[in-house]
Amino acid sequence: MKAEYVRTIVQLALTEDIGDGDITTDNLIPQPSRSKARLIAQAPGIICGLSVAREVFKTLNPRIVFRTLVEDGQKVRPGQVIAIISGPTRILLTGERVALNFLTHLSGIATTTRTYVQAVKPYKTAIMDTRKTTPLLRQLERYAVRQGGGVNHRFNLNDMVMIKDNHRVFCLPGIPEAVGRLKLKTRAAIEVEVDNFDQLKEALRSTADIILLDNMTPAKAAQAVKIARRAKSRALLEASGGITPENIKRYAATGVDRISIGALTHSPRILDISMELE
Repeated sequence: MKAEYVRTIVQLALTEDIGDGDITTDNLIPQPSRSKARLIAQAPGIICGLSVAREVFKTLNPRIVFRTLVEDGQKVRPGQVIAIISGPTRILLTGERVALNFLTHLSGIATTTRTYVQAVKPYKTAIMDTRKTTPLLRQLERYAVRQGGGVNHRFNLNDMVMIKDNHRVFCLPGIPEAVGRLKLKTRAAIEVEVDNFDQLKEALRSTADIILLDNMTPAKAAQAVKIARRAKSRALLEASGGITPENIKRYAATGVDRISIGALTHSPRILDISMELE
């Protein structure tokens, strides 16, 4: 993650949360008061976002001491202290919610990703995110996916070519020709989305680098892998759509090279973390 990006996101979040001032804290807590606080995991999971939480408090007061006891990507247990923060009490209380919002959200993504990664451990299948991210938080959320053991898909529309169903109507006379034209215009990888075997066979006749098997059942994905192998295709096969922790192992067992899952970033359950003043 770029430091300037993190600083910008943190500043925007603080501006949104504080508004014209923390009227509760500023009117109850004496300005000279100093405190120590502990960040505590309330559930098992994978920690992610400690540097962002630190940036929240440092933005409010550069003299804040933020000492981490674990590292991003590390598994924690309920009740485990993950960081200790020391400084002006007002700063600790004012920055608490923004810091925890980042930390619980990113740790939730890392934890969710690790669940999927562990499920396919016997196989050589990459678990990937998608562009279904929170607007403006994509760098942070993709970082969390990596901390959970996942692999990032394309970052934006300029990273690679992806011919989806809505593009197909413009791929005349067909996918092989469209991919051929694109190869002359860009060096970026080219991925083609298919949702049935006829589309798959057409894509296999092209020079596409990746073929996305969209919303296929594990049984159909297995058949698609067989078709691709018979065609001696070098294209990577990616499964996506309808993937859950309960069925992902069945998808990995089909022999697909990668599985992309929007739920890693668009609907992860947060990891419960609290801040307690000593």
